[in-house]
Formats: sequence, structure tokens, C-alpha cells
Amino acid sequence: MKTVAVILLGGKGTRFSADLPKQYIKIAGKQVVEHVIDIFQRHAQVDEICLVVDEKYLDKVEGITLTNGYTKIRKILIGGAERYMSSLAAIESYVATEDSDIKILFHDGVRPFVDESTISRCIDALDVYKAVDVAIKCTDTIIRVTDDLIDSIPNREYLRSGQTPQGFSLSLISTAYELAQQDSQFKSTDDCGVVKKYMPDEKIYVIEGSSTNIKITHKEDIYFAERLFQLKSKLAAVNEPVNKAQLLNDTVTVIFGGASGIGAELDSQISKLTGKVYSFSRRLTNTDIRSKTDVEAAIERVLLLEGRVDHVINAAGLLIKSPLLSMTDDDIEKVIDTNIKGSINIARASLTSLAKTKGSLLFFTSSSFTKGRAFYSTYSASKAAVVNFTQALSEEWSEQQVRVNCINPERTNTPMRQQNFGNEDIDTMLTTAEVAEKCIETLLSDSTGSIVDVRLAK
Repeated sequence: MKTVAVILLGGKGTRFSADLPKQYIKIAGKQVVEHVIDIFQRHAQVDEICLVVDEKYLDKVEGITLTNGYTKIRKILIGGAERYMSSLAAIESYVATEDSDIKILFHDGVRPFVDESTISRCIDALDVYKAVDVAIKCTDTIIRVTDDLIDSIPNREYLRSGQTPQGFSLSLISTAYELAQQDSQFKSTDDCGVVKKYMPDEKIYVIEGSSTNIKITHKEDIYFAERLFQLKSKLAAVNEPVNKAQLLNDTVTVIFGGASGIGAELDSQISKLTGKVYSFSRRLTNTDIRSKTDVEAAIERVLLLEGRVDHVINAAGLLIKSPLLSMTDDDIEKVIDTNIKGSINIARASLTSLAKTKGSLLFFTSSSFTKGRAFYSTYSASKAAVVNFTQALSEEWSEQQVRVNCINPERTNTPMRQQNFGNEDIDTMLTTAEVAEKCIETLLSDSTGSIVDVRLAK
């Protein structure tokens, strides 16, 4: 039987309180809807994708489809004011165009973490059942309340939290909706609910979902979603190790701040992996990233020698540990110009070259970006700016397919840290080799707009 995935994108996002509905917010360099479509586009058992959208965003969704080259999308339909109207739009469209029964999956357009296994089990279960739901066990105690008083406490053993996709045979779900439309009091929050109410004798099979298959509903969910994408990237690296030597072979990498610390370690590791590396710094080449001219000259030199640039890394940074009122104007200017203006100069000088190679740009932040630290307020502030700069560029440059990410390492044993903090227990710090390894994995990943935490193994 043919399998169609219907992705419901009609939500207005009223609880999200943003300018755009949540399905069009960017996370990890892509709009939520793109992450969702990617999953079904890649799934071998899904034959076709149907998108159901709010008419207001029809042009936007059509643009997303064309830009990404989604070959499985066959229909883009206008939904309704209620969720069930969007499901019904898809059902009626396929009833009108299909000569035989099909498997049809309905998935929330704001669940970007559904995994391939869940989709497969849902599709396979439709060989036995005509209706399939996805749910997870409730971990919290559920209470029933009447007039602000507990009315009852249901046995948690029998309770589940529903997710999507929900799967049906087209003939079954179309019949259920025909019956529902004859009911003047019809209300529905999901499609399994329609089957259960109007075809109560039909068995609805439940497969186990995943705790990570979250629905992005509130702004706070964006934070968790960012971290989940980062975790997925880490797990993928463990389960499917990247062949770094193969991917770096014959590539050209430019490192600013390559004279010492993490930059020098990156130079060494990439060179050993047969990649070509050009390092620039004030000590090595008299290159000051605060100078737009210096940065442009460095990129031009590499282009003259190699004709291309695949990766650019800004490992240069400046920390002056001192109370704000003890810093001179010159100190403040150096810290801000090195950490943020330098990053801007490097980005501006690199874009044209990276767009040609569909390459990547990598910055560094500090764990202090999430909470400013006493005695290095300007450093913390400038590193927070680098994080926002990374996320903004990942969106601006997505159409050129240039990936922009930022590494956020824990305390690392570098000369800059030794200079500012003195002798510390090295067993409590990351090595430059550990950070450089994660940097290379990030350079070679598909990720963009990610703030990649590097933590000391416990």
C-alpha cells in the first residue's frame, strides 16, 4: 500500500507569542517545518508528502519546497481554522484522487524530533490495524479537577501522553470523518479521537513513542529543542563516526589565531588528516583580526595559492581579567574589537569564498556567555555577542548553504587561560586536543546555527 505523510502546518501559534507561527521559527539553522519535512523526505517507507498550511503562509511553504528540492511533496493544501479541518482537507483530497486504499499518517508540523523507527513501526502496524496512535507513558501523576478541587486521581498505569504521527487506512479515517460531520456537536483535538468516538468498535493500536518527540508549543521549548538537536548530533557522531580524513582530504582551511592554544592544535590535527591549513595570527603573520584589511589580505593570499577556501575558523580571542573600573579605555577597546569586531571582519571576508564551496565558518564562545562573570565582564559580553552573531549568520547564509557554528568549551588548558588564572589543576580542564577534535566534527557536520558545548568527561 502507498504511504502518504500529511504534515499539518495550519497552527497560528497563539500560545507561542511570536511574530511567526512556531513552525517557521529557526532552530539549529533551519525552520522547524524544514526539520520535519526532512525526516519524512528521507524515510524509505514514505512515498509521498502532503503539506496542509494556513493560506497566509502558502507562498512561504512553496518557497521552502522549491529551495530544498523536496521531491516527495505532491500536494500543498489550504487548511482550516480548526485542526480537524486541516486533516479533513487532506482526507478529501486523497479520497478524490486515489483509486485504492492507502496508508495515511498525520504528523504535527511542530514535532521535529520524531525518529525513523517510530515512523516505521507506525507504518508497519497499519498492515494489521486500520488505526494507529503513538504515545508514551505518563511520568507525572494526573489529577482530575472540578471547581479547583481534586475530583479524582486516575491510575497512572493506564494513562499515556499522545504524540504523532497517527496512522490510518484512508478508507477508515474518511468514514470516521463522514460520521463526525453529521454530528452538530462535533469537536476534536486529534484524528484518533474521531475514530474512537464515531467508530468505537474499531481497534486503535498504540505504539511506544519517544520522550524526545516533543511538540514545540511555548518559547521555552526553543531552548530545549536547540539542546536536543545538539544531542542528536553527538549521538550521530558516536553511532556513525565521521571519516575525518576522507572528508578533509584536499580541503583548504584558514585558521585565525593559529599560533597557540586551540588554534595551533587545530592546525596540527587538520594537517595530519591531509587537509591543507593556513594559520594567521599577530605572532605568525602579523595579522590582526581587528583590521578588516589584514583579514581580507589573509583570505586573498590563500585564494591566490589554492583557489578555494572550504573552512574558516576564528580561534583568536582576548581575555583581560580585571574589574571593569580598573580597565583602561585601551583594554576595553582591545577586548571588544578582538572578540566581536574580529569575528565580523572574518565573516565578511569569508562569505564569497565559502559560498562557492558550500563551506563552514566556526567561532568560539565561552561558558561565561550565559552568565556574565565578575572581573571579565567585557569578555563575557563580547562572547555572548559572538553567540548571537553565529545564530544570525546561520539564518542569513542558509540560502548560500554556508554553515556557521560556535564552539562553547568548558575551561581549557590554553596559554590565555594560564596567563589570566595562573596554575590550575589540569585534571579539571579540557585539553586543546579534545576541543580541536570536537571542532573538526562540527566543521564536517551538516549542522548550522548550533552552539556546541564541549564538556569534560566525568
